[in-house]
Amino acid sequence: MSDAFVRLDGVTKRFRERTIVDAVSFDIGEGEIVALLGASGCGKTTLLRLIAGLETPDAGEIWIAGERVAADGCDSVPPRARGLGFVFQDLALWSHLTVAGNLRFVLRCAKLSKPEQRERIDEALRITRIERFAESYPDHLSGGEQQRVAIARALVGRPRLLLLDEPMSSLDTELKGELLAELATLQQQLGVTSLYITHDHAEARALAHRVILMRAGRVERVEMVDRTLPVKQKGSSSSK
Repeated sequence: MSDAFVRLDGVTKRFRERTIVDAVSFDIGEGEIVALLGASGCGKTTLLRLIAGLETPDAGEIWIAGERVAADGCDSVPPRARGLGFVFQDLALWSHLTVAGNLRFVLRCAKLSKPEQRERIDEALRITRIERFAESYPDHLSGGEQQRVAIARALVGRPRLLLLDEPMSSLDTELKGELLAELATLQQQLGVTSLYITHDHAEARALAHRVILMRAGRVERVEMVDRTLPVKQKGSSSSK
């Protein structure tokens, strides 16, 4: 075992006769942001879904925080028990719920009192700077505001691992740059381990400590980025 917070060892996923993820191995250190970079269809999203427990590997092992969560066709830890926050490519906000309602829905199965839930929601809204939209509906917000809601929803459960699947692909260049800077600052404050998927090299290097380039389901190479790992603050919202 390594000291990595996330470890993939020979992870493979096939759909019928096609191998989508082919014997992928890499580690992610605690508090590190790693970007998965590659063209559409190279296996990035499937790999993220495997880590999240939304797909099961046909071969190989996935470890999170020293616990084997999946191996060789079997998930040993269900998605809800993996301590994850997920930001989807299409954001997947619930349009019939307010912004606060979207966050409250995430906490529905947590054994928290109503005051504790309100505290978590207020905290997530505050750190993503969208307190004023708490009672608004997602469809009434701009693209950038919706992006912040999706990040707040991913953080409200205080995850130990944040997974982001090309969440800014639909935004214009100026807004994307602004939100990437905010996300990098937020991650620096919280120190939450993160895996970020993109097909944009500049976007990956703007955010990540390491960039893993994928091609045809395999890791092609790893690039280091000159960025200091965050120092996790006491009482940060990513703590258990």
